[in-house]
Amino acid sequence: MSITEEEVKKEKLILKKTSNLVEKYIHELEETIKVKLEDLKEFKKLAWKESQTLDNAETASLREEAQTEENRAYKKQEYYKRLKQIEKKPYFASIVFKDTEGEIFNIYMALTYLKDKKSNNILYDWRSPICSLFYDYEVGECSYEAPMGEIKGELKRKRQYKIENNQLLGVFDNSLNIDDEFLQSVLAEESSDKMKNVVNTIQQEQNQVIRNLDDNNLIVNGIAGSGKTTVALHRIAFLLYRIKDLSSKDILIFSPNNIFSDYISEVLPSLGEANTLQTTFDDYLSYQLEEYKEVESYTDFVGNFYKEIETNKELVKYKQSDRIIDDISKYIDNYLTNASFTKNITENIINKVSKEDLNNYLHNKYYKFPLYERINEIGKKLSQDFYKGSNKKKDTFIKLLKNSSNFYKPISDIVIDFFKSKYSKINLTDKELKFMFKSKTISYENALIYSYFKGLLEGFPYEANIKHVVIDEAQDYNYLQYLIISKIFRKANFTILGDINQNINPYYKYESLERLNELLDGSTKYIELTKTYRSSPEIISYTNKILNLNHVSAIRDSNNKPIVIRKNTDLKYQLVDDINSLQNTYKTIAVICKDDKETNNIYELLKDDVNISIIDKDTKTYNKHLIVIPAYLSKGLEFDAVIVYNNRNNPYKKNERNLLYVSCTRAQHELYIYN
Repeated sequence: MSITEEEVKKEKLILKKTSNLVEKYIHELEETIKVKLEDLKEFKKLAWKESQTLDNAETASLREEAQTEENRAYKKQEYYKRLKQIEKKPYFASIVFKDTEGEIFNIYMALTYLKDKKSNNILYDWRSPICSLFYDYEVGECSYEAPMGEIKGELKRKRQYKIENNQLLGVFDNSLNIDDEFLQSVLAEESSDKMKNVVNTIQQEQNQVIRNLDDNNLIVNGIAGSGKTTVALHRIAFLLYRIKDLSSKDILIFSPNNIFSDYISEVLPSLGEANTLQTTFDDYLSYQLEEYKEVESYTDFVGNFYKEIETNKELVKYKQSDRIIDDISKYIDNYLTNASFTKNITENIINKVSKEDLNNYLHNKYYKFPLYERINEIGKKLSQDFYKGSNKKKDTFIKLLKNSSNFYKPISDIVIDFFKSKYSKINLTDKELKFMFKSKTISYENALIYSYFKGLLEGFPYEANIKHVVIDEAQDYNYLQYLIISKIFRKANFTILGDINQNINPYYKYESLERLNELLDGSTKYIELTKTYRSSPEIISYTNKILNLNHVSAIRDSNNKPIVIRKNTDLKYQLVDDINSLQNTYKTIAVICKDDKETNNIYELLKDDVNISIIDKDTKTYNKHLIVIPAYLSKGLEFDAVIVYNNRNNPYKKNERNLLYVSCTRAQHELYIYN
């Protein structure tokens, strides 16, 4: 809703005053930081000289003082960086709030706070409690949770601003209606190479995820284009702002692949926070399975199915199933029961230990440790017992213990023994068993099983420093992976986000992500996001039919661009023509193919006629102006226009419709379907 000319004039004056204040503080901080760093350098030199003549307590006090000064300088530097971010665009929205006592607050919302010399708030950080009113309420009665409790009142006005280079280009008064003028103007913008922050358009259902502090864990099932990843990153920024002693290095994001990691790399810095730690489950497997030179990636694992390379799909399906977890548990229970030391051990003639004593240690004293770790503990104890508390002979005793046991053997031998046992629900030939772990390269499905066995027998690596774990594309992790992750990050809270409709793992499927509740400690909340902000209504209508969905609602206004279907055409001529036409209108375009083979073929077909880049599993950085990419790598990405291609001789089958759905839902404005 537009506002009066008089109000626009007032807003321009406020913008000018605020911009000048931001600029003034930036200059002051530049001088202050420079002086502080120079003073700190001199202070450290002086402290070092004086420490030569001081006792330990006085030296410790000097070090503590130096650290305090360094922390102060660091905080000023961080605030300076945040102010630089808003130098040309100091705020993006404002609200007028009237509390129950009649006091009126005019709140201007920004990426960081700003106070005047009298400590009066000029700008409020968007994460502050009162700013939640902007996201959660229409004009009228409202309330928010402040540190002192619930604050009630009336929201008198909500206003949004379009500001560039400290010039007011637009002012909008709006309600929470999701089709409001400002939101539509933002959605109509072309996509960029990197994901952007959306602090100015966060919607109510998204805000419930971002600002949730009541639950330890959140499980979010959101449809394609509902902003799951964006919400996760804004939630991280919110938690960093609200939780004391939580820093970016305490948070770990599991991304689906390196391409995705690059795509989201600028969101947290744009919100004034450092990027968190990031990894993929592939990286974890490569780290833990040091016995193998190479671990097959998840994308190669999926790709082998769609390229029909995998010959024994029933075996892979069993290895990916929940059933194998129970079977392994029964096997391990039996293995532990029958584990024993079968003979006495002797070290240095005099030092002897009976097998009875050893088995008492194994099954009683150290029963809480993983089986192989018990050997280490017993070896340490024996060394200390015989050598006056020293561990110098620990390795000698460990070697003797291993030779005396009936259970210590390579993990691969134990996994093979499991598949030979009555506990395995699938029969394998000796040839299949022989080659399962023989190579220096291990398949993805075998790596998961191997990793689980290794964790059960040796102990899972415990990551105590990680306080919060974010898992994106959650539907692509089977239950065994979550079991492993929950054992590694035992003390962490979780934010898990996915969409069961975008599952591309042909061997595993969730009925609901809510099932993961049972694995997580502490309070857990399951939330669904059902509105999509990415694609036009025409695209959403088309993609709904692929999976027979009827609950997906498009928020974008119609652009009157129908889905274009291409059949029986001169392929090269038509593709080049469509690409050139789309490039006249849009900045980011993707040709999405069914598999690697088709991706390579299309790249070779087009590379001499258009400036196109090919994306594969090893790609880490890229620009999205024009790319060709296999469908299973396109997850989480979005483009202005998408051409979905598959060869007529290799059509999408019924059990591959999720992959087609993923491909089509990458498009924002226009979608072309070839064959």
